[in-house]
Amino acid sequence: MSRGGPPGATPTLEKAKSFKPSLKRLVRQLGDYRGRMALIVGSIVGSVILTAYAPRVLGDATDELFAGVIGARLPDGITKEQAVAGLRAKGDGTFADMVSSMNVVPGQGVDFGVVGRILLTVLALYLGSAVLGWLGAYLLNIVVVGTIAKLRAQVEDKIHRLPLSFYDASARGDLLSRVTNDLDNLSQSLQQTISQLLNSLLMVIAILIMMFTISPLLSVIALATIPLAAFATAMIAKRSKPHFVGQWTSTGALNAQIEEAFTGHELVTAFGRREHVEATFDDRNEKLYASSWRAQFISGIVMPTIMFLGNLNYVAVAVVGGLRVATGQLSLGEVQAFIQYSRQFTQPLTQIGSMFNLMQSGVASAERIFDILDEDEETPDPEHPVMPASDDGHIRFEDVSFRYVPDRPLIEGLSLEARPGDMIAIVGPTGAGKTTLVNLIMRFYDVDEGAIYVDGVDVSTMTRDELRERTGMVLQDSWLFGGTIYDNIAYGDPTASREDVLAAASISHVDHFVRTLPDGYDTVIDDEGGGVSAGERQLITIARAFLAKPTILILDEATSSVDTRTELLISKAMANLSKDRTSFVIAHRLSTIRNADLIVVMEDGHIVEQGDHDELLRKRGAYFRLYNAQFTAPAEDVDAPV
Repeated sequence: MSRGGPPGATPTLEKAKSFKPSLKRLVRQLGDYRGRMALIVGSIVGSVILTAYAPRVLGDATDELFAGVIGARLPDGITKEQAVAGLRAKGDGTFADMVSSMNVVPGQGVDFGVVGRILLTVLALYLGSAVLGWLGAYLLNIVVVGTIAKLRAQVEDKIHRLPLSFYDASARGDLLSRVTNDLDNLSQSLQQTISQLLNSLLMVIAILIMMFTISPLLSVIALATIPLAAFATAMIAKRSKPHFVGQWTSTGALNAQIEEAFTGHELVTAFGRREHVEATFDDRNEKLYASSWRAQFISGIVMPTIMFLGNLNYVAVAVVGGLRVATGQLSLGEVQAFIQYSRQFTQPLTQIGSMFNLMQSGVASAERIFDILDEDEETPDPEHPVMPASDDGHIRFEDVSFRYVPDRPLIEGLSLEARPGDMIAIVGPTGAGKTTLVNLIMRFYDVDEGAIYVDGVDVSTMTRDELRERTGMVLQDSWLFGGTIYDNIAYGDPTASREDVLAAASISHVDHFVRTLPDGYDTVIDDEGGGVSAGERQLITIARAFLAKPTILILDEATSSVDTRTELLISKAMANLSKDRTSFVIAHRLSTIRNADLIVVMEDGHIVEQGDHDELLRKRGAYFRLYNAQFTAPAEDVDAPV
């Protein structure tokens, strides 16, 4: 929409908040799903316990096999004690120590029935772990999808409560990126990190318990690399976070530039600015590439680092474990289980490390979303609003002052009265405050000083909905949505009958060109108004405003996109419509407002002249100079001061 706004407004990107507060706030978003989260935690705990216990049971199968192999080598008919004594007598003390620690029967081979039962038990443990894991994943999907849906609804609701100044100072592409790309990235991050992190952390605890029950010495050796891994992970994560924040900030800036370039493609082409647009794109794309590359590269170092430390750990455990098996202090199955635990112990640590980049990326996106949710909202409606007793359209400005920027006054001490049924034309040079005046009527902005009254009631004591229901507004840039021409007109009053819609179309001169279209009012147009001309799009928006039957009608350069003939037709229609409503017409083309009841000339936020067309021409003041510059001045004097 074309509207007044703070001069020089540029898109601003807030610096990301710290990691911990944003993460805590993100966790609080899951609060509505406490019951399901408890089930998720329970299923993950159960899955972890079964997974952690399985290697110990599998070690029993190894011990059973090894005992059978060793037993087959010993003489039949003697006891284990006799076999051990015989080995010592032969001077084979190491083998004797190992046999003494085993559950071996001399002369007896492998009992495959026992081994089979142990393996079935292991299979049941892993199957139960998988079922619980699937249950947790199913419930997590419900929680994450619901949380993102709730967060998306919060953002949507927040957007409708933000003041117009927020949109004037924000790049639309960046805003779209936050509510689409960042929410999608957050959803992916939550899906992959919640169960993975919880599963990995619980697995670390369970494996530690199992490792210490097997061998405290081997456990100490295995844990020796953890401080190094934790330190490396923390340092890498610290360095990667700013780059992830930069990645998503650059994504928003690039999206904003692409959206602007695509929307204004014709203008870019007409002014030969394609190379400039491409250069800007290349610059922002390069920044996005650089931040993304650094973020992914730095975070990608975590996994290789932890894997390297894990391999060192594996070698130490294998050597010491082998020595303890040889001396009979541990069984082969226990060492096998311990080595499996040590590898499993490294795996969740590796997963935790690899999740850091996703977590950092997700929290960076969450921060950008929270930035929107934390924006200052427009002043809330009064708890006890005042309703005007009548609906006449009587508007009065009393000593109104307003400024977009605190130290740059725009409107000061303005007083104006529009009586019911008057057509008030507002003219003046660009930046004089014309559009700002009607923005104040609509309460897109609130006045700094003074008051605006509608039918005797201060607009600040009314609800915005009540005020805007009385007001229809047609802007210079026509806005249509994808749908039929009929639906676009009926948008002004969804309860209107077809006869009312066609009547509004007829009085605004839409009916004439619509009937030339093959599908008539059922012609489908896109949100850019494809298939109809700029002037025809404007006529459709005017018909939509007429259908709403507002008491107050505001047209901000509404006839700027129509030809001279259509302009005259609209002017006649406006004259008929204004009999029962108060109209504010902002116009640079003075031919459209000759019949206005009151013409207000503004300069630098002040009303310098008021009167009808003939009266102002006789005064030979500011309006006279504007009129002559537009209609009678020679071409070479167009740039002369007015």
